Amino acid sequence: MTQDPHTAGLTGAVIHDAIVPARAPWLHTIRAGQTLRIVDLEGNQAVDFLLYSAADDAERYSMQDTVSAQGNLFLREGTVLRSNEGRAMMTIAATSVEYHDTIGGACSCESNTLRYGHHTKSQHACVENFLEANLTQGRGKRDIVSNINFFMNVPVEADGSLGIVDGISAPGLTVDLRAEMDVIVVVSNCPQINNPCNAFNPTPVRMIVSA
Repeated sequence: MTQDPHTAGLTGAVIHDAIVPARAPWLHTIRAGQTLRIVDLEGNQAVDFLLYSAADDAERYSMQDTVSAQGNLFLREGTVLRSNEGRAMMTIAATSVEYHDTIGGACSCESNTLRYGHHTKSQHACVENFLEANLTQGRGKRDIVSNINFFMNVPVEADGSLGIVDGISAPGLTVDLRAEMDVIVVVSNCPQINNPCNAFNPTPVRMIVSA
């Protein structure tokens, strides 16, 4: 039998395997000790990502705590994703992309209008995906915090400026996240078509959970 290249190196059995269509949301509970692998199937697809504690969703991913604890803006192999209580939620166990972003935020209808013009007002955006997924569990807009953007390239220049530029991913590249507690993962497979984060063409991603 031919080995699936997207599961190579995963330890344990695959217990969940889903293709998230371009522009779509995804929500799943990952138990402590399980690993989530995100596969960029076609390359240069930004994957917007939120985390909530499964025990109490008032505890959720904190960009500020994560960046402060590691003393670095970029998320790399070994980065611990921390909650607003400073606790470890997930760890980037492996990544075939040098770094990932957590300062670029999530696109919204409002930000699209501001950045790209009023003709983009009706375009679907990541905030709407996060809302669609979160509402199934009773969370609303106030529960959307600063997110992670896997595979997205947001360099910080010497003068402190930043911008969203061409991605550094490629077809089949991955990031592995090991759960340090039971977590609810919420993903927006970014629908952005106005900047290079998705190569102006949103594509599917694959979500694989192993235990």
